[in-house]
Amino acid sequence: MQDNQQSRTGAVSRRRFLGTALATGAATFAAPAILRARNLNERLNIAIVGSGGRGGANLNGVKSENIVALCDVNENNLNAAAKKHPQAAKFTDFRKMYEDPNKFDAVVVSTCEHTHAFATMPALQLGKHVYCEKPLTYNIAEARKIREAAGRANVATQMGTQIHAGDNYRRVVELIQTGAIGDVSEVHVWVSRAWGRHDSLEAGQEAGDPYAIAERPLTTEEVPTGLNWDLWLGPAPKRDFHSTYFPGPKWYRWWDFGNGTMSDLGSHWIDLPFWALNLDHPLTIEASGPQPHPEIAPASMQAVYEYGARGVLPPVRVSWYQGTYKPQMWHEEQIPRWRSGVLFVGDKGMLLSDYGKHVLLPEEQFAGFTPPEQSIPKSRGHYGEWIHACKTGEPTTCNFEYAGWLTEANHLGNVAFRTGKKLQWDAENMRATNAPDAERYIHRDYRKGWSLT
Repeated sequence: MQDNQQSRTGAVSRRRFLGTALATGAATFAAPAILRARNLNERLNIAIVGSGGRGGANLNGVKSENIVALCDVNENNLNAAAKKHPQAAKFTDFRKMYEDPNKFDAVVVSTCEHTHAFATMPALQLGKHVYCEKPLTYNIAEARKIREAAGRANVATQMGTQIHAGDNYRRVVELIQTGAIGDVSEVHVWVSRAWGRHDSLEAGQEAGDPYAIAERPLTTEEVPTGLNWDLWLGPAPKRDFHSTYFPGPKWYRWWDFGNGTMSDLGSHWIDLPFWALNLDHPLTIEASGPQPHPEIAPASMQAVYEYGARGVLPPVRVSWYQGTYKPQMWHEEQIPRWRSGVLFVGDKGMLLSDYGKHVLLPEEQFAGFTPPEQSIPKSRGHYGEWIHACKTGEPTTCNFEYAGWLTEANHLGNVAFRTGKKLQWDAENMRATNAPDAERYIHRDYRKGWSLT
């Protein structure tokens, strides 16, 4: 009953916020007041969980603060980071790091997707500010737990959807929310990345997939020196090491560790309509593509989300395409054939955007169009937003309230794909009412010794 009540309260809060978001054009979701604030000139003490790959980039993004702890299951990454931050304590197991929480104020989580929630939850429970790389969690149940834990913690949170801080996204949101193309009834989102399972290794290579593989390897390999493979696996089912899983981003296509392109790039690209149209949970989700594989996410697929009315906003259909799938208008050359894009279809025109540019369509119809005054302020930068929020209590734009709903929606595309059914989604109770077999993709059992509480 407690979880259901929290879910219901969260949905109501978002809808109440809708009026304010549309009035200001800000479209940042309501975040709780931060429990404590700091002097702006005082540096935060930050613990880093995951210091290689994306972790290295995130570490660089917050290096203006005091880096007091470094954690990585790969000692090679750990030692490389420690050379730049020799004063920081070193750990290979983040559970050990959390045994002495008084030494840090905030945590940056950049582990693999399947351990995001496990590295994030203790920080929230300890009242620490958290920046977590996208996607926020491995599955829907974890996203719900993390979102609700963040609401209770009253700390500054931010998911690593770095493009959200760009000026282009802000201008698109302003155009959509001030009615430049009227009421939006459709959104088409496509990305050309074709990473995942292909019919053959050759097909994967032709698609530009640098880590193409069609089946689980039958051989095993020696664990690389410095890597704690058991800790890397964490809550995932035990399997022998093979270089097809490690290092990143190889792991992201394997269902045991990630959710493929849908959850990865969906975090960036579906973020734009999610923000502009104040979306939260869909009513139905349907997906299509190749026959689902039990171990590997697809390179190409499509998912369609139906959202109900939100305050004054009408229902909207959001269609996702990855790899070889594209919108019909793209194939028919009715729109510019960008490799990746977000197309808003309104009753007064269309808007096409990618990360760095956008255009109103048909272009001749909007010749001489005067855009609205800028109402969404320039970002301090995605890391800067979070650091400022930690010190002042001001909200971030990708706080876990917002990011939790976005993550749930992205995962639902994969759930629909793997079940092969059009899901009727009961968001309050977190279940597909017409597909009890979807439950195994919404939750999962963890390996002995791992629990998310």
